[in-house]
Amino acid sequence: MIIVLDTNVVVSGLLRPHSKPATILRLVATGVLRVAYDERILAEYREVLRRPKFPFSSEQIRAFLDQTEAEGVPVVALPLRSPLPDPDDAPFLEVAVAAHADALVTGNPRHYPARVRHGIPVMDPASFLDRWTRQQQR
Repeated sequence: MIIVLDTNVVVSGLLRPHSKPATILRLVATGVLRVAYDERILAEYREVLRRPKFPFSSEQIRAFLDQTEAEGVPVVALPLRSPLPDPDDAPFLEVAVAAHADALVTGNPRHYPARVRHGIPVMDPASFLDRWTRQQQR
């Protein structure tokens, strides 16, 4: 299953190891899920994770980014035809569309209006895990 992870999910998962976002990161780390990305997403991950307010070491950041690049799905994304309320969210949906992702997982689904999702399910971590668990039980 290919997903796109909004930066807020990555940060939450790394900060709170017993959270639903952390469960998603473990599924990615074990190869159960694959993350689609482009250079803009990697740059945002890098910039946000390096912020002084977060306790992540350079080694932790490098390990996360290296794994994302090594095991993820790199894509070349085209701009959306309809803008999002926050232009900074556009790369995540653009990559999801280009990768034909099974979901875009974000802490802020409302930032992605249904009219511009191009059929990509946009869901919070709990909803995504519920869906993923149901699919595994089939």
